[in-house]
Amino acid sequence: MLATLLAFSVFAAEANAAEGRIYKVLPQFLDLKGRASLTPSLYDRDAYQAQLRKKPAERSGIVFKIQWKAKVPETESLKLKVELRGISEGDLPKNTMLELPVQQRHSWSHWAEIGLKGVDYKAIGEVTAWRVTLWDRDQLLSEQKSFLW
Repeated sequence: MLATLLAFSVFAAEANAAEGRIYKVLPQFLDLKGRASLTPSLYDRDAYQAQLRKKPAERSGIVFKIQWKAKVPETESLKLKVELRGISEGDLPKNTMLELPVQQRHSWSHWAEIGLKGVDYKAIGEVTAWRVTLWDRDQLLSEQKSFLW
């Protein structure tokens, strides 16, 4: 009887724990007019992104489109963090971090967008690595990172 009560209490504690997952991260360059694509076509978007990768002078920023999902009580505060590393000058690479508060509105996945534009983008230079994390207050729920992170 005691073992059964103990097992139920363990499962009850786990049921209240926050869970989350980052499914997909799509980093996309922005052109001088703030566009990631010229048309809604995914094929055209990928072709335009290849063009922007080859011509850094035509870029004005980078945006991260993030698909995520979380299971948390409605009162919990969630945030997405994007950490970026740029081209190094001297010994250490330039780093920056972006934060975006998000809310779980339903049980399906959500899309969020966060970007670095203008002067801030020019200051970090060429982005060489990135990491996206989903947080519930101080608890890391999920992460995705680029190959070079």
